[in-house]
Amino acid sequence: MAATRKRTRRGIEDVSDRKAKVIKSSGEKRHIAALILARGGSKGIPLKNIKMLAGVPLIGWVLRAAVDSKQFDSVWVSTDHDDIEKVAKAWGAQVHRRSPEVSKDSSSSLDTIQEFARLNPEVDVICHIQATSPCLHPFHLKEALEMITKQGFTSVFSVVRRHHFRWQEVKKGGSVATQPLNLDPSNRPRRQDWDGELCENGSFYFSTRALIEEGVLQGGKWAYYEMLPEYSVDIDVDIDWPVAEQRVLRFGYFGLDKPEVVRLLLCNVSGCLTDGRVLISVSGEEMVSVNTRDTMGIRMLQRERVEVILISSSEDLLTKALADNLSQRTGCEVRQLGKDIQGEVKAMMDDKDLDWKEVAYMGNDAPDVDCLNLAGLSAVPRDAPVVAINAAKYSCHSAAGLGAVREFSEHILLLKKKAKSQMEQDRIHRNTF
Repeated sequence: MAATRKRTRRGIEDVSDRKAKVIKSSGEKRHIAALILARGGSKGIPLKNIKMLAGVPLIGWVLRAAVDSKQFDSVWVSTDHDDIEKVAKAWGAQVHRRSPEVSKDSSSSLDTIQEFARLNPEVDVICHIQATSPCLHPFHLKEALEMITKQGFTSVFSVVRRHHFRWQEVKKGGSVATQPLNLDPSNRPRRQDWDGELCENGSFYFSTRALIEEGVLQGGKWAYYEMLPEYSVDIDVDIDWPVAEQRVLRFGYFGLDKPEVVRLLLCNVSGCLTDGRVLISVSGEEMVSVNTRDTMGIRMLQRERVEVILISSSEDLLTKALADNLSQRTGCEVRQLGKDIQGEVKAMMDDKDLDWKEVAYMGNDAPDVDCLNLAGLSAVPRDAPVVAINAAKYSCHSAAGLGAVREFSEHILLLKKKAKSQMEQDRIHRNTF
């Protein structure tokens, strides 16, 4: 018997004679898992899923949203590649090492999701999140999941509303004709007179285990979750990357901590402000090269009342003359730290009555990992070792001594501006309503 349909607040409810399978009783909590598929053999863009987008591995954007949503009992990445596995774990995910059978070019997403479900029988609801949707926010996932847990839907998927007039190519014999698909050319509607069409944007698909075992991601009692166009970014080919990067800088999710509270930047001299080389003259004088773009970045922060302190470790000792010259050129205090970098930074923060969320940290190697992890914002230059890149919240496109500090400074200021704009909108909303 054909299914009947009725319109719901957000989508279409499919009501058929066949009853949906009940996994657990209504009084028992279901295990809800987020699952991101990230195969290593991407044909369009090699290792696309861990390519840096606005300083963050592509997969990191959706992992951060999933983890920070606090809606999932477990967050997983399904992959067949060692480097993707390392990045996934660094961003808080568990890893499902998919089998060769579901790692082929011909393998579908459903094949991999079904394998994951078989290997994890405790999971009742799976949210398939696509790594190529970097503007996903925690509130999207929370609101969509509530349609499963509170409204009783068995599948919920994300859509975006488009106002595109579509045409179809029709081949008849040896000739080709064109005909409209969703409009009457003699009576073209104005945009404001047309609701548009709902198109899947690929951000996420919530499905119950019962549906997945039946071989579908959408079925039973289904509904759509509508996302605004600014959040609907999908990266497919390399040409999409610059556009997506600009979009994610404006509309992406940057974490729970609000960046406008950053009051202090701690920046390593060697390997961040400089390229790590120390030049020695014939007379024995030590010299380093400092890029004017980086010093300008420091002054941009200082104008916005962000204190900048340059730090040097015991392994990269600066002569007093060199430290004095750097201080004079940048307008920053230069501090020499010992082997316990985290302890000395914490003492410095206590003196200034600061929390970690108020500190931005720029490091470049293993000794900086703890501070990179703890700081509200953290960054490394492009040429930093992997151990530091995995700990940082932002990875610069620029190398050490060649504009990395300027890039991180602009990133800090962009986030501060974005946060202030949001605060202003919230204030207007409170005053209006």
